Amino acid sequence: MATLLSLHTPRPAAVDALRGERASVMVQVLGIAGFALLTALGAQVRLYLWEVPFTLQTVAVYGSGLFLGWRNGLLAQLLYLTLGLFLPVYAGDTFGPAYLFGAVTAGYLLAYPLAAAVTGLLSKRWNTLAGSTLAMLAGSLVLFSLGVAWLHAAAGHATWLESLERGWLPFIPVDLAKILFVGLVYAGVRRLR
Repeated sequence: MATLLSLHTPRPAAVDALRGERASVMVQVLGIAGFALLTALGAQVRLYLWEVPFTLQTVAVYGSGLFLGWRNGLLAQLLYLTLGLFLPVYAGDTFGPAYLFGAVTAGYLLAYPLAAAVTGLLSKRWNTLAGSTLAMLAGSLVLFSLGVAWLHAAAGHATWLESLERGWLPFIPVDLAKILFVGLVYAGVRRLR
C-alpha cells in the first residue's frame, strides 16, 4: 500500500530520456511536434452541450507535461496554439487570432501551455502513478481556473455559479477519467526499461 501511495520512485525509466535536457535536440523537437499534433487530433473529437465542448485535447496536454517535462510540454502546447493561428486545429470550426483571443473557450486554450508546464514541473519529482496523478490534477486546476474565469467574462454569465456549471462541474468526471488514463499509460511506460 505504501508503494501505491508513494509520489516518487528513484528508479530511472527509459521515458525519462524524453524529458528536457536529457534528450537529444531531435528527440525534443519530435516530442514537441508530436504532442502538438496529438492535441490537434484531440480537438477533432468534440461534443458540444453548451459553450464549452467535451474534447480529448487535455489527454495530450497532460501527457505533454508528463512525457516531455515542463519546458517541452509548454512548448508543445504553444506550438499547438500557433498552428491554430493558421490552420483549423482548434475544437471550434474556425481558427486565427480572432478565435484564439475572442472565443468564449479561449481561456482554456490559453491555459494549455501553463497546465502542461505545471504537470511537467510537478511530475519531475512526482513520477509514480499517484504522483503523476496529483501533478495532472494540479494542471487541471490551472486549466479550469483560467478557462472558467475567461468563460465568465466572455459569455457574460450572470453569476460565477453559472460559469462553473457550464465550464467546470460537468467536466469533472470526464477529466478525472482522462487523468487516470494518462496516468496509467505513463506508469506503464515508466516500467519499460
